[in-house]
Amino acid sequence: MPTLRQFEYLVAVADHRHFGKAAQAAAASQPTLSHQLRTLEQRLGVTLVERRTHGAELTPVGREIAERARSVLVQVKDIRDLAERASDSLAGTLRFGVSPTLGPYLMPPVIAALHRTRPDLRFYMREGIPDLQAMELVKGSIDMLLGPLPIEGENLQIEPLFREPLILVAPPDHALASRPSLSLADLRGVPVLSLDRRHHLHRDVAAQCQRYDMNLLRDYEGTSLDSVRQMVASGLGLAILPALYVRSELGRGGDVAVLDVSGWEVTRSIGAAWRSNAGFAEEYGAIATQIADEARLLMEN
Repeated sequence: MPTLRQFEYLVAVADHRHFGKAAQAAAASQPTLSHQLRTLEQRLGVTLVERRTHGAELTPVGREIAERARSVLVQVKDIRDLAERASDSLAGTLRFGVSPTLGPYLMPPVIAALHRTRPDLRFYMREGIPDLQAMELVKGSIDMLLGPLPIEGENLQIEPLFREPLILVAPPDHALASRPSLSLADLRGVPVLSLDRRHHLHRDVAAQCQRYDMNLLRDYEGTSLDSVRQMVASGLGLAILPALYVRSELGRGGDVAVLDVSGWEVTRSIGAAWRSNAGFAEEYGAIATQIADEARLLMEN
């Protein structure tokens, strides 16, 4: 009979399409991985992997079996978590995915608060594009995900946590920065910078540009919030930045000016997600609630 370990090797090759990288991801030597895959093929009586000079590609039946094996591995992990829950509280390492537009500005105080209440729990933080991390959550590569809504994926429990204001900033010498009062009409036609379109924030910014007739600069997309802010400071245009970032990076002054526009009440919704049948689903919900509480305290101060 095939073993779970052999299925892990097959899934690793499906993800990485390279024996060396797959072996590293599966914490095995390359000869061991290759041998076990050949054994799996012999047991199943089919060719699963096409071996190439510079990589590996799964056959059509190999891809189908790998996806079913992935589902089995996730279910086995959840069963193990459920068994651990029956004997003890949540402990060990929690693999946590978080958006780069949120994590560095929210998670440090959150982690400190969680450590005080759950000293046996460790957090392995992984920043990434929310849509890709939702796929990792479904696959079982991470345990929880925190990021902008919507979060989409099969068999996920998704909990809205809080709404984060989005703040308009401009170069300090911009004409709008020197005016004592601003209205939404003053924003018409102004150039606005954003992150690249893989980020949820790009979609939020694009929606506001359309709503208020601002000009989204698609030729100047930032790779991080810092890079967007720096382009604003250089005079390229305005930007719409998350409040927690503004609080963290501009709270004691900075190289851009925050605009106070009458009627500007733009927010984004932040949520958490985990697999619905996860063994520690109840504890994940409690952690999500604590994250929401800490975020509200930060935004109130």
